[in-house]
Amino acid sequence: MRSPLCAAALLYFLVFSLTFFMNSWHLRVHKVIFSNGTLQQDFVMERNALVHELKERRKEILPFLIYSGVERLLDESVHFAQHQSFESNTLDISLENESEVSIESIRTNKDHIGCEQLADMKAVDILGSGYTKIVLKVVLSEGHSVALKTVYDKGTDMGRCLADFKDPLGCHKLLSFKLKKEIVLLQRLQHPNIIKLIGHCEDSKGAGGITAILEQGIPLQMIQLLQSPWEERFRVCLGLVRLLHFLSHSPLGSVALLDFQPRQFVMVSGELKLTDLDDASVTEPTCQTDQDCVLQFPLRNFSQPCSAQGVCEGLNEMRNLYNAYRYFFTYLLPHQAPASLRHLVDHIMNSTGEMKGDVDDTLEAFEDVLHLYKSGIHLDNMPPSLIRDDLFY
Repeated sequence: MRSPLCAAALLYFLVFSLTFFMNSWHLRVHKVIFSNGTLQQDFVMERNALVHELKERRKEILPFLIYSGVERLLDESVHFAQHQSFESNTLDISLENESEVSIESIRTNKDHIGCEQLADMKAVDILGSGYTKIVLKVVLSEGHSVALKTVYDKGTDMGRCLADFKDPLGCHKLLSFKLKKEIVLLQRLQHPNIIKLIGHCEDSKGAGGITAILEQGIPLQMIQLLQSPWEERFRVCLGLVRLLHFLSHSPLGSVALLDFQPRQFVMVSGELKLTDLDDASVTEPTCQTDQDCVLQFPLRNFSQPCSAQGVCEGLNEMRNLYNAYRYFFTYLLPHQAPASLRHLVDHIMNSTGEMKGDVDDTLEAFEDVLHLYKSGIHLDNMPPSLIRDDLFY
């Protein structure tokens, strides 16, 4: 168990160190660059490259906001270039208007938790960290525990960004786009097997920072899950298939999970939930020939035809389903399956492993197993009262 004091100290360090680092860095840059009254060529190139990256990230988010029906997507009142050391009338280049995509206007949940509720929070643990983000367990003033996800300023991605662009504030804005994208997707893609977004806090001072407030889950422990009863393992796989079915027919179109790993999931009250959506894609890959529609996996390759519209239709669904087979079904489904249900489980394993059916077929097969399980067929002459109906909804 990590010390609550350490977790709290880390949170405060993340909040305050960035501001101090950016201010001191901008002062040094001002002295170095403007001491001779001229801009260094490499500095101009780095700034232009950063502008380009911010434009690209901005393009990724705008389609999701448009889907949401938001009329005003850009916050014109805050400009990246308006720092003490970088006045827009001094520099011929800036990041003005290229990074300010505000998601504040799509807040619709009356129970939304915002910046005000975070004022008196207490960090008690570190739930996880990655290349870009860190997740903390915090307790709000009213005693409610939530998960707080924010940009990890000591993460690998921040280090790479600083090495490329040498701009802490610009890098923080750039990495924040991944979290903004995730927040918008969580608002648009609501499902029992997707983590619930209960709020967010967006910086109003132009620093570009944003924090997502989520329901608290427990990181998925595959080794522990492998040792659990078959019913619990089946429930996890069933929840996953229901999720993939939803993603294939979502309001945004077919959604692909490009970084499909068990670490992207958590458990909430015994239910599997997807918690990381920043690498999701809502567009099918484009193509010119059928060769452009090939999915390559370590042991198998699969393909879809290139449509007349130049799109690899169904490739997102195929990617998700085979990854579910690779990372979940293979380990969780066959072992200790009830004898009377084993033929159905084998059918699921064969059809997903060979990609003989789509996600609709797979969900139907899982629901058939669930129906037979609830009927008590696997118990032979044992009374139906022994069926673990409480595991399934």
